[in-house]
Amino acid sequence: MRTTAYVRVDRERCIGAGMCVLTAPEVFDQDPEDGLVLLLDAEPPAAPLAAARMAAGVCPSRALTVHEPEAGGS
Repeated sequence: MRTTAYVRVDRERCIGAGMCVLTAPEVFDQDPEDGLVLLLDAEPPAAPLAAARMAAGVCPSRALTVHEPEAGGS
């Protein structure tokens, strides 16, 4: 079980709108050749992670996902 949140990108879904880079430049970039999303940090610290969550919310193609750690315990 993962204990930290992590970010995933789906370059197949990406349309190159660039909202992710504008919203979370510490986490995302755009490929200079095709304009598609590049993931810079799959496990960013708190502040960039919050920005990555926002970026996932504004992505027009829904190519970004933030996976939160599962709550453990019994």
